[in-house]
Amino acid sequence: MKNDFILSAFWTVGPAFLLVMALMPVFRALAPALGLMDRPDARKNHEGAVPLIGGLVILPVFILVSVVGGAGFLENWPLYSAVLLLLLTGAMDDKIHLHPFIKFGMQFIAAALVVMPGGAQIHDLGNLFGFGVFALGWASLPFSIVAVVLLINAVNLMDGLDGLAGGVVFIILGWFLAACIMSGAGGAYAHSLSILMAGIAGFLFYNMRTPWRSKASIFMGDAGSMSLGLLLGWYAIALSSPEQRILEPMAVAWVMAVPIWDECAQFYRRVCEGHHPFWPDLGHFHHHFIRAGFSPGLASALIHLIVLIMGGIGVMGTAAGVPLFLLSSLWIAGILAHMAYSKNIENYTGLLSRVRRLCALGA
Repeated sequence: MKNDFILSAFWTVGPAFLLVMALMPVFRALAPALGLMDRPDARKNHEGAVPLIGGLVILPVFILVSVVGGAGFLENWPLYSAVLLLLLTGAMDDKIHLHPFIKFGMQFIAAALVVMPGGAQIHDLGNLFGFGVFALGWASLPFSIVAVVLLINAVNLMDGLDGLAGGVVFIILGWFLAACIMSGAGGAYAHSLSILMAGIAGFLFYNMRTPWRSKASIFMGDAGSMSLGLLLGWYAIALSSPEQRILEPMAVAWVMAVPIWDECAQFYRRVCEGHHPFWPDLGHFHHHFIRAGFSPGLASALIHLIVLIMGGIGVMGTAAGVPLFLLSSLWIAGILAHMAYSKNIENYTGLLSRVRRLCALGA
């Protein structure tokens, strides 16, 4: 697998990165005419209007390079069609703000495409507590569709700071790629993951705060965040399928813990406050860091570090033979603690403020 992976990467990964890098300025110039600009408001405090075209470059390049690299379009039409559907839906939402029910409808159609004709179905959750495999049986189909829809929204909800959502997705995909390489199997998945990561890297050059870039010049947009959430769901299901179990389902849960935990915590808090679960507010995980005095760049970097560590617990923990019941118990304890702390926004702000002072982290 290693030699084939290196050879295929040479012909596809480099071109994917360079294509995204080259096309971003072109689409950035077209964004005002297309009406795809993100302007500051009560929930967005960035300076000036920023083009919302990141996803409209990353995903078409990913599909094009994948097909040219040997991933037949007809063989993968459910996945590619679902991605294109969410790109169109997200672009329309970025332009005219679609009604939430329309967005959810399109998300469910896209999820159904990858689950039913696409075959990305979760049949079991692995041996979670040491009592045998937890099979889903008749619930497999609806559980899979709902899980993909939740991941679509989980990435979308994290897209609130420069470089945050793109960096989180990049790290998660990196752990998936590491699992493919470590297993010696999943060569096709490793190839596909590398192409997508290359495209995201090209986007992050314009989106992430660095010593040479004080703020993002391009945003991902709903088109990008929803499509990347769908792809995370597809890879997660494919790599943990019983037919070719490259990753244990619990390892996948650890790799994607941060977006999943944050989404569940926000839903819980909003319902407790009497709001709709998708009620927009400033109570997300990254907002806690900002209120605690962290700069946007440092907040993104710290969340990226947390995602990296938690992914390592899942992938390296299962590879090292850590009992699954222990990983499952810790994961459940973690999400419950996160939800409990998130119920009162000031709880997290106070905790992170103390951490910032203790570690002498500047704003």
